Amino acid sequence: MRKFLIAVIMMAPLSLYAQKFAHFNSADIIPNMKEYVTATEEIQAMAKQFEDDIKLMQEELQKKSEEYQKEQANLLDPVKQRREQELQDLYQRLQQSYQDNQQALEKSRQEKMSVINEKVLAAVKKIGEEGGYVYVVDLSSGVIPFVNSQLSTDVSAQIKKEVGIQ
Repeated sequence: MRKFLIAVIMMAPLSLYAQKFAHFNSADIIPNMKEYVTATEEIQAMAKQFEDDIKLMQEELQKKSEEYQKEQANLLDPVKQRREQELQDLYQRLQQSYQDNQQALEKSRQEKMSVINEKVLAAVKKIGEEGGYVYVVDLSSGVIPFVNSQLSTDVSAQIKKEVGIQ
């Protein structure tokens, strides 16, 4: 029994050395993906369109407000109230459009990045399984305090290849 315990104690450190660890840096991978570049361009185009729409609404509000200011002294009270209500409604539509645009932009950004992150995760899983790694750590996540790069394999190049980056 004593020999068995000694053998187990002696083998324990060897089993630690048999474990393989890997790391990568998604901050070096994701921005170079075609999908990321396309998604960024689409999001920027969407943001530009939203910006243009808001600008047109602002110009319309400004124009109607200036017209009202010029005519205000000559208008009857019921007409003044109606015009003021129109201006207030236009302002509220502008505010609501801005909020809706921001939400749509953020939702689109999240959806596009989710697809990209899933592709990277699939590549990491594949490389991890094929390489027999116990852990594959993303260095850019900010959660890992230390990774000894001499005892861990950098699989960034393999992941880049897997996601289609040459």
